[in-house]
Amino acid sequence: MRINEVYRKTRETEVCVKVNLDSEGKANIKTGISFLDHLLTSLATHSLIDITAEVKGDLYHHSIEDLAICLGEAINKALGNREGIARFGSAIAPMDCTLAISAVDLIKRPYFIINLKLKGKKIEDMPTEDVNHFFETFATSLNANVHMFIQYGNNDHHKAEAATKALALSLRQAVEIDPKRTGVPSSKGVI
Repeated sequence: MRINEVYRKTRETEVCVKVNLDSEGKANIKTGISFLDHLLTSLATHSLIDITAEVKGDLYHHSIEDLAICLGEAINKALGNREGIARFGSAIAPMDCTLAISAVDLIKRPYFIINLKLKGKKIEDMPTEDVNHFFETFATSLNANVHMFIQYGNNDHHKAEAATKALALSLRQAVEIDPKRTGVPSSKGVI
């Protein structure tokens, strides 16, 4: 089974993240930031990746950033050398007034383009700029190409949640084992 755990302790935060890529999407999230808990629960549910996360931090920004580092690193390590995976995933997810699009390539080259078109300063108890920062940091730590954008929408909560669901669905595709694949999914023979 593809399972990993990452623990990170700094002067600002203490973070523990566990993932299981081959499960059913159970979530046990305790960050102290309600909206972040909500997004990560949605990510687990729709990606079918079990995620357990516990965060203690001095500031929301530090907690959000270090959680993204640990979550990306845990999934990255659980993927191993990426042998046999689908590698690519893409999804479109609607949520009420919003349509979100996500594409993922688990190539081991970090790159991201994230445009969630968030307009307010906060979504519930989470600073809006930290929503974007979470996904950017996650993509880098995952060592993957992640493209996420909102096609249209009026409500920041719905935009962030739809984007998370689209990301979850694209991750679900990308991490799946392809029964027809032998070796790594690259014409180069390595990822």
